[in-house]
Amino acid sequence: MSVERADLPVVVIGAGPVGLAAAAHLLERGLEPLVLEAGDGPGAAVASWGHVRLFSPWRYDVDAAARRLLEPTGWAEPEPDGLPTGSELVERYLVPLAATPEIATHLRTGTRVVAVARDGADRTRSLGRERNGYRVRTVDGTGAVRDVLARAVIDASGTFSTSNPLGVSGLPAAGEAEAAAFVTGPLPDVLGAQRDRFAGRHTLVVGMGHSAANTLLNLIDLAESEPGTTITWAIRGGSPRRLFGGGTDDELPARGRLGTRLQAAVESGHLTLLKRVSIERLVPGDESVRVRGTVRAEVLDLQVHAIVDATGFRPDLDMLREVRLDLDPIVEAPAALAPLIDPNQHSCGTVPPHGERVLSHPDDGFYLAGMKSYGRAPTFLLATGYEQVRSIAAALAGDRAAADVVELNLPATGVCSSDLALAADGESAAGSCCGTAPAEPQLVTFGVGPGAVRR
Repeated sequence: MSVERADLPVVVIGAGPVGLAAAAHLLERGLEPLVLEAGDGPGAAVASWGHVRLFSPWRYDVDAAARRLLEPTGWAEPEPDGLPTGSELVERYLVPLAATPEIATHLRTGTRVVAVARDGADRTRSLGRERNGYRVRTVDGTGAVRDVLARAVIDASGTFSTSNPLGVSGLPAAGEAEAAAFVTGPLPDVLGAQRDRFAGRHTLVVGMGHSAANTLLNLIDLAESEPGTTITWAIRGGSPRRLFGGGTDDELPARGRLGTRLQAAVESGHLTLLKRVSIERLVPGDESVRVRGTVRAEVLDLQVHAIVDATGFRPDLDMLREVRLDLDPIVEAPAALAPLIDPNQHSCGTVPPHGERVLSHPDDGFYLAGMKSYGRAPTFLLATGYEQVRSIAAALAGDRAAADVVELNLPATGVCSSDLALAADGESAAGSCCGTAPAEPQLVTFGVGPGAVRR
């Protein structure tokens, strides 16, 4: 017996902050969500950088619909101006939210989505396509493959699992796959669980975002107590001034201190800064890896024990090959969204609010939300993601007016505000998966429907 599309759940890919917020908004709209999370628990990607403290206070890190689910449970909301670590965001917000009865019954962990398609139609088939729901293929921890049918899909899986390569031109360096054992993610726990990997060893940090800055400063702290700890910082550009920031003039004090400390470390010789670096080849050995390429057009030949890849992230689009997407050819974000998030024009706080219409694709009912919706642009912040999924849920419920009027509190400074600078090219100091700054907020309303107020 066939199942009507309207009777199927809305599949949400990812149980991070935006994915769980999507579930909360869908539930408020009377729609059934099914949240599929690859990790063992909610916020698995956030937990992997749990030792890092956000620049953004709690007031911007909690979604409104999620708060409404949590309040009846006796949940104690964190102090609004406090700055959570990644672990605190998971333990004090995401875990309690996932445990609410409303969401717990609609959450499957240990379930990785490997493909999404229109049910019964590959991307080349047009006839009757709009009547079909979606087939979501999953793999669990045992390797079992199962398909889930959905009326709509919200892909909030993020980009943290798909780092940019270390090589030039957006391509992996020769030997990069073979040297994977020597390469870490952008935010290793240098002073904690991974201390032994870096103590007394030579580490190369590649990238110029706040993630690189945090790792560099942690390595400097480690070097003070662990003799022989050597640090090299490689950037693709000609100057790190953008990351050093405004110092004491920065309206985000934590961010200002980060840049000031790093600039002082460079000037005092606590690390070696290499500019205009191109990494062309990695040659792994038994205990170290040789890094070859150029630095300021001269030969680069460096032997290190570890490489921290802080060059940014890109979306995993392979899983969406059978979905008809309308993506910008440059930043790989929805085409209508791309001009609004261009990192050459915008920081986090200057991106205008946007909702379902901007996020829609040729295949109706499919959406990229959260960090993945920004493709390679690094200007995403959590508050934006929460408003995205509120608008999407309203549209799926048939409330066009609510979907079209988008309201968002942004910092008056219009700047980015997270430790996590997940820049697409490693050169931006913008951030990801963050809230907004503890600054005086401004309410911005944006819409395309009747009665909408334009910014």
